[in-house]
Amino acid sequence: MNLRTRAVSVLAGLSFATAVAAHAMLDRSMPQVGSTLKAVPRSVELWFTEPLEPAFSTVKVIDSAGRQVDDRNPKVDPADPKHLAVSVTALPTGRYRVVWRVISVDTHATEGDFTFDVVP
Repeated sequence: MNLRTRAVSVLAGLSFATAVAAHAMLDRSMPQVGSTLKAVPRSVELWFTEPLEPAFSTVKVIDSAGRQVDDRNPKVDPADPKHLAVSVTALPTGRYRVVWRVISVDTHATEGDFTFDVVP
């Protein structure tokens, strides 16, 4: 293999590795994944590893009966495009599932979910 062929192979491999790393993965959340809260949060907030495309990124909060209980106002923060939030009001005691689907600005989609509990 000549030097030029090796260089092209290395650059192609690096390009692929960069593309794979560009997916927006969940970095942290409030409430934290699997947490137990005594106070009802005013919002559910998610931070990702990559900037998000606001028009195609969403988050929902679902109760144990499968009903959406957030205020249906998910929003990517214009000041921090890695931050996605939705407000919630008056969650009773119970387990809640947060379901998210985001598209990073480089058009890669990722999705996931986690739970948190509200206790008296």
